[in-house]
Amino acid sequence: MPAQATTNCAESMKSVLVFGASGAIGRFLLPRLVLAGWSVTAMSRRPQAAQPGIEWRVGALERDAPSPGRFDAIASCGPLDAFARWFDQTPAGGRPRVVAFGSQSIDSKRDSPDPAERALVARLADAEQRLFAAAAARGCVCTVLRPTLVYGAGIDRSLTPLARHAMRWRVFPRVSFAHGLRQPVHADDLAAACAQLLADDATGARVYALGGGERLAFAAMLERVRLSLPMRCLPVPVPLPLAHALAAFARALGVATTPAAVARLREDLVADDAPARAQFGWNPRPFHPDPATWGLAGRASR
Repeated sequence: MPAQATTNCAESMKSVLVFGASGAIGRFLLPRLVLAGWSVTAMSRRPQAAQPGIEWRVGALERDAPSPGRFDAIASCGPLDAFARWFDQTPAGGRPRVVAFGSQSIDSKRDSPDPAERALVARLADAEQRLFAAAAARGCVCTVLRPTLVYGAGIDRSLTPLARHAMRWRVFPRVSFAHGLRQPVHADDLAAACAQLLADDATGARVYALGGGERLAFAAMLERVRLSLPMRCLPVPVPLPLAHALAAFARALGVATTPAAVARLREDLVADDAPARAQFGWNPRPFHPDPATWGLAGRASR
C-alpha cells in the first residue's frame, strides 16, 4: 500500500479511550473495538500483555489518563464514580461520545436496610448526575448502562468465587428458599452493546437497564452453576436460618456480606430492558454457563 494511502487510512480511524479495560467487560470490549476498526487506547493500573491494535496506558485514572479531547469516544467499564469525577474535573476539549457502565444496584438496593448499601446507591446516583452534567457542558452525547448480575469473564465477585470454592471442597449450596428472580448478563453481551453505542449517537443522553436473556430463580441459577462445573459437587441443602448464620460467620472473617443480601435471595432483582431492546436491539444470551465461564476450562471432567 502506498505511504499516502496508509497515512490517510490511519487518519480516518476513529479513536477510543477505554477505562476498566482489563476488567470483566473491558476484556471483551477491546477485541470488538479493534475488529470494528477503532484506534484503541486502553487504561489499566497494571501492565498488560501486548495486543494487536491496542495501545496500553499503565497508571491511575485520576493521574495518568490522557486528555479526553484527543478521542472520538470514551468507554468506562470500571467504577462509575471515579470516572465521573475524572471526566468532570478534566479540562474540556473535544466532544467525545461517552458510554459508561453503572449498576442496577441503584434500583435494587435503594431501600436496603444496610447503611453501606444505601451509601453505594447514593454514590451511583451522584456519579450519574455528575457525568450527565459534565457531558452536557461539553456538548457530548452520554449513555449510562446499568447491568444486572454480570458473569462470563471468570473474575466476578459473585458466581465465580462460588464455583471455585465448590471445585475445591466438592460441595455446593442448595438454597431452595431463594425464589427471588435473577437476570444474569454475560459480560460479552454488555461489551457488544457498548461497542454498538460508541459508534451511534442516536440513543442520546439517557440510562438503559440491561439484564440477561433469561429470568430464573436464584436457586435455579445456582443449580445451573453447579451443573456447569467440570467435577461433580455434592448439593448441600442450606435452610434460611443456616444462611443467616453463615453470613454472620463470613462477616466475622471479613467477607463482605450482609443480612440484607440474604433477605434479597427471596426478592426479584431483574431489569426492565424493554427500552434497550426497542432502541438498539438488545438481545442477550440466556444463562447457560460452562467451565470456561468460571475460568475452569481444562480442569478434570466429571
